Amino acid sequence: MVTGNKGEWSEIYALFKLLGDKQIFAGDANLNKIETLFYPIIKILRTESSGEFEYSVDKDIVIIAENKKELLRIDACEFSKQAASLLSEIKQSTGSAFSILETEKFMQSVKCQTLKAKSQDKADIRIVIHDLKTSIKSLLRFSIKSQLGSASTLLNAGATTNIIYSIDNVVLDKKDITDINSIETGSKIKDRIVRIRKIKGDLQYSDFENSIFRNNLELIDSLLPQIIAEIVKIYYSSDLNTIKDIVAQLEKNNPLGFDMRHSHKFYGYKIKRFLTDVALGMVPATVWTGIYDATGGYLVVKDDGEVLCYHIYNRNEFENHLFANTKLETSSTSKHHFGEIETVGEKQIFKLNLQIRFIK
Repeated sequence: MVTGNKGEWSEIYALFKLLGDKQIFAGDANLNKIETLFYPIIKILRTESSGEFEYSVDKDIVIIAENKKELLRIDACEFSKQAASLLSEIKQSTGSAFSILETEKFMQSVKCQTLKAKSQDKADIRIVIHDLKTSIKSLLRFSIKSQLGSASTLLNAGATTNIIYSIDNVVLDKKDITDINSIETGSKIKDRIVRIRKIKGDLQYSDFENSIFRNNLELIDSLLPQIIAEIVKIYYSSDLNTIKDIVAQLEKNNPLGFDMRHSHKFYGYKIKRFLTDVALGMVPATVWTGIYDATGGYLVVKDDGEVLCYHIYNRNEFENHLFANTKLETSSTSKHHFGEIETVGEKQIFKLNLQIRFIK
């Protein structure tokens, strides 16, 4: 019996939905379908333990084996019907893992043996599309992000994503340090920062705990470490949590002193580049070369069942989607060792942590 969570079942849903629709629409920053930007699907490629299969789009959906032998033809309407049924089951299901017998039976008939196809390049799905503007056939690879399940992370927290701030303008005595580190409210990090500031202390960016992550950021933009540090500080010092809102505040504050007379979007531009590189392969603890991995974008399965594509193939829409649909969140302070005043040599420091999650 095949079992999976809502996110895993969403991968099969996306396959069935796209084969039924025979085309894929791009989305805008607000997860709305762009009616004028779509790609006819030529075929979808899927690797199973028993081999490679093509789901070729013709009048029917033609399933072709690795040896190019045609296995069967199925009316595209049947995939649409199965997608609608599966969507309803996913929405109604509870628990971390569940089975859907009707869908499993259909999966077996169309050579899908598992919820998640095997892949050598992190792609959840591979689609050959026809670009109507250029008449070029392109193989696009996507990760699938589903709004039907829990929101997924874009950048996972770790000690590697800790940022070190020096406490300036004041030298805290042992009692101050003990009192501040003992604050255990529901918003303890924010409350500890408030207490530091109440006794005239100020947090100033010093460094990243992991030098590889800092260098990765500098590779994208030499000022990005300072910008990320300011974003994280705003998050832990205010009620703002979305990337879009925090960057808007950053534009107002302009802590790096950019020339804003001509309304250049310095911060937003640089953060979009950062989000794109994270989405396409950059991880904190690994040296980043700037070469994107083979997964070039996302398919988003919306709450209403619509499937939209965001791909580096359409860079502006991809960047705007990431910018408008991500937020910062607080990870475990004990697990990642941040949020306490520490003394290192003659310096007093305070670490904050970066984690980014999709809003939905």
